[in-house]
Amino acid sequence: MKTRTLFIAILLMVTLSLTAQRRVVNMPDIPGYVTLKCDFHMHTVFSDGQVWPTVRVDEAWRDGLDAISVTDHIEYQQKKQYIPTDHNAAWKILQNTARDRNIILVQGTEITRGMPPGHLNALFITDADSLDREGFMEVIETAIGQGAFIQWNHPGWKSQQPDGIPRMYDVHREMIARGWMHGIEFSNEHEFYPLVMDMCRDNKLAVMGNSDIHGVISEEFSAPQYSHRPMTLVFARERTAAALKEALFAGRTAVWHGDLLAGFEENVAPFFRAAVTAGKPFRDDGKTIWFELTNSSDLPMELTGGPEGAPAAVSLPARSSVIIKADRRYLDEPVTYEVSNIITDSNSVLKAEIMPAAN
Repeated sequence: MKTRTLFIAILLMVTLSLTAQRRVVNMPDIPGYVTLKCDFHMHTVFSDGQVWPTVRVDEAWRDGLDAISVTDHIEYQQKKQYIPTDHNAAWKILQNTARDRNIILVQGTEITRGMPPGHLNALFITDADSLDREGFMEVIETAIGQGAFIQWNHPGWKSQQPDGIPRMYDVHREMIARGWMHGIEFSNEHEFYPLVMDMCRDNKLAVMGNSDIHGVISEEFSAPQYSHRPMTLVFARERTAAALKEALFAGRTAVWHGDLLAGFEENVAPFFRAAVTAGKPFRDDGKTIWFELTNSSDLPMELTGGPEGAPAAVSLPARSSVIIKADRRYLDEPVTYEVSNIITDSNSVLKAEIMPAAN
């Protein structure tokens, strides 16, 4: 009996240790910056979420994130008959757990209005209670006074935009003119909106992607359909809250959504070069060379449009290598491809050059 009890206890300990393992996310740093994995849009029982705030930190730690923001709604509290109103409650509860999990915690909230203007997250605020007021522009001005980064959420959400097409309204243009909007969600939960790339490029805004999770993250984004939650990659000078904030305001971001990466060329081109490397030719018959192409990241790379004398397309899975057979002239000139799953605006993908390493 004692042996059986001991076996069950050991089995339980092993099970718990396995469920508490942290995933290592392979998204390479780029020259001059570290790549921070972030989710800036999630909910708890203090608005319309289904979990206690500390669960969000534990989930983020297991998913390999560096930074999060819990952004409970101000205007919509589904459980207020059971839970007293305190718009700063989640922030107060989360701080010690985030510190102990080495997660950068950003104080935030969601400003919840009909379209226009729709829903917006205010990140890096200092007091969410002060944003509980009626006038929308007054709320935004108060948040800006606290140093907030304002993100427009799910602009193509069909509950507010029935045709699913994101578009700017006068209120958004006014916010941009005043410097009161700083990013737009390209990706939210299971949706993404290619036109947001153009909206962000035209208005010098950061491209954002988040889970908008309300339930349990592992159930909403479960294998095999999903390998990870949507996230914003932030290219920061160091792994600190201050550097994170500086990078967001500077627009050094990309979005990882499924097998897709979305970002401006100046951010995703160095990411591709850091992730994909070509080895030295291991065979050369005088006409043709053979070399290995390696992808060290968790993002699969789909290369298309290859030139004459090289493979027309290369599928390079995450954390893998493939052998490339090409004309010998590509020792002296690059093989050019389009990376079809790295988009740089609504109609363009990243163009990449590949050359084998010199002997």
